[in-house]
Amino acid sequence: MPFLQVFKEKKYNRSVFKADSIAGVTVGVILIPQAIAYALLMGVSPIYGLYACLVPLLLYAFFGTSRQLSIGPVAVTAILVMSGVSQLAEPFTEEFIELVVFSGFLIGVLQLMMSALRMGFLVNLISQPVISGFISAAAIIIIVSQLEQGLGLDIPDFKHTYETIGYAIYHLSEVNLITLGICLFSIVGITVLKKWKNSFPGALMVLVVTTLITYFFDLENKGVALIKEVPSGLPSFAIPEMSYDTMVALTPSVLTVTFIGYVGSIGIAKSMEMKKRDHTIRPNQELFALGIAKVIGAFFQAVPSSGSYSRTAINDKAGAKTTVSSFVAALMVIFSLLFLTSFFYYIPKAVLAAIILVSVLSLINFSEANYLFRLRRRDFIVMIITFVGTLVFGVENGIFIGVVLSFVFLQYYSARPHIAELVNIPQTTYYRNINRFPDAVQSEVYLIIRFDNQLYFGNSSYFKDAILEFISNRNPLPSFLILDNTNMHDIDSTGLHVLEDIQQYLDGLDIQLLMVGTIGPVRDFLKRSGFTDELGENRYYLTISDAVDYAENRTQHKEKHKAAVQFNEKRRSFLD
Repeated sequence: MPFLQVFKEKKYNRSVFKADSIAGVTVGVILIPQAIAYALLMGVSPIYGLYACLVPLLLYAFFGTSRQLSIGPVAVTAILVMSGVSQLAEPFTEEFIELVVFSGFLIGVLQLMMSALRMGFLVNLISQPVISGFISAAAIIIIVSQLEQGLGLDIPDFKHTYETIGYAIYHLSEVNLITLGICLFSIVGITVLKKWKNSFPGALMVLVVTTLITYFFDLENKGVALIKEVPSGLPSFAIPEMSYDTMVALTPSVLTVTFIGYVGSIGIAKSMEMKKRDHTIRPNQELFALGIAKVIGAFFQAVPSSGSYSRTAINDKAGAKTTVSSFVAALMVIFSLLFLTSFFYYIPKAVLAAIILVSVLSLINFSEANYLFRLRRRDFIVMIITFVGTLVFGVENGIFIGVVLSFVFLQYYSARPHIAELVNIPQTTYYRNINRFPDAVQSEVYLIIRFDNQLYFGNSSYFKDAILEFISNRNPLPSFLILDNTNMHDIDSTGLHVLEDIQQYLDGLDIQLLMVGTIGPVRDFLKRSGFTDELGENRYYLTISDAVDYAENRTQHKEKHKAAVQFNEKRRSFLD
């Protein structure tokens, strides 16, 4: 168990406990207002956000491999759950809450299954441009969703973000100025306090001040919306309502939250690993920890949770050494549930909207878009289309569009890999791309081609056409085609057939095919297929220089350079 491993590796003394305690208290006072705000964003009562900071937080502390990661309700997970579940039930109703808890259970089960099958690698299917575009768009959707609470307007539920914006602009004359003032004051206050000291609980301080103002000046009767009744006490054990039809209906949002939540959590954990260098993140164990936290948490009415970058950074900056800090943060939540829920009645929803707005503004990644535009345009296109698709078609469809587009680009460029003609750099034994060294020597005796990818069904036709074009452009025809396979890491049956077609074509032109730098697995495949015997084992060479020597002086080469022939039997292991 990772938690116990901490105590085995190092002596857990009073100074370490003191550092963890300070960090836990710091995170706790920030976690409480955020949990309340994100619960409302998710469409459930504030109490369920606090429930998500108990059992899940404690279970992750036991089983997680990151010593600083702070899990709990986060904005992106909240809006994903809200978007998916709101299609099945009305937010803030009992049915809606049951569906949210059940979705958390399903997400946890899926993560446990992925952990058991060691499928942590699947997160690599979502590229960074897709994640950046999706999160930036999700941040804007979250911001727009807070217009009602921040402006004090009664905005109907619209399907599209632009409709909500249009309605808010059209009804600006109906804005509750006191509500707007509380929201703006909270945003400025949280931002200023955060810049002054990042670990200072600015959100909690502003929340306390605005709540006291609301209470003493009776702002409820002046149109300011409040949280009102929040039940006290710890969550009780309850089995979530489950049904097959509900599970099927929740599947799209469950899949989205599973991958996005895990990608975000593992990314945060990895960044802490690189910074601290005192522990190792194990992706499959992280899946287990996040999964078990959600599954068991669902039986204690916890809504879905994920890793929070802001709270993790604060946890680290406050001096957290181990996951004991998470236990201390959980104790803070327990204290608030037992003794502070009556205070929550007068919390203005406008200050919670401000907490959300300040948190998600940093998620809009302009710098990443600018970086990708300068670095690689196709990644920029993927990011922008994911961004626009999420805004126009919704959060679930947006990320699906981005993933599909990423694979389309991947397949397109994989089907048209880089192919280069290599030439000798004078006075050296180096052979480089003729387009980068136009003054290098081009031989009439041989043609050297390097193929920079695996040879498979997706690019085999492109490979064949390229080879034939290179040969047809040479006048006179070369006597040898030297194929540099250094970067050809795999070959399938379609690629083999194309290779056989090329050899037959070359034989008809009286051109010999020489293979250079073919790696072991590819050589084994060619040997099993019979292609090696047909071509001749003396046609395989370790280096281009060896093949060039043979091409230039093949009669003397057979004995003189016999050791340079590449094809070799694979050494047998005692495990075979």
